Amino acid sequence: MECVFCEIAAGNIPGDIVYQDETIVAFRDISPAAPTHILIIPRKHITSLNNLPETDMPLIGHIISIASKLAVEAGISEKGYRLVFNCGEEGGQVVSHLHLHLLGGRKLSDALG
Repeated sequence: MECVFCEIAAGNIPGDIVYQDETIVAFRDISPAAPTHILIIPRKHITSLNNLPETDMPLIGHIISIASKLAVEAGISEKGYRLVFNCGEEGGQVVSHLHLHLLGGRKLSDALG
């Protein structure tokens, strides 16, 4: 089965892309859990943080840096936002492609689990 996120990153499936560069792509979630819900993915297929090679660790810093910039652009940086990596089925990961959720635009639940 093809990876839907790889297909979006390659431009084979349409996505509401809000940022892209040579290593990552950011797009709006099709089932948003908050008014702002952006997914930030590496172009390279990595299934989860559990499978992140040591050589790709700088990629996580880049993803988080872009998430911060996107929060500013979305107007949610001052009031607050949440960044989430889900790992594995029990951790809530639905697509087996590493992705960071940027959530904001309303008061988010204090509960984390």
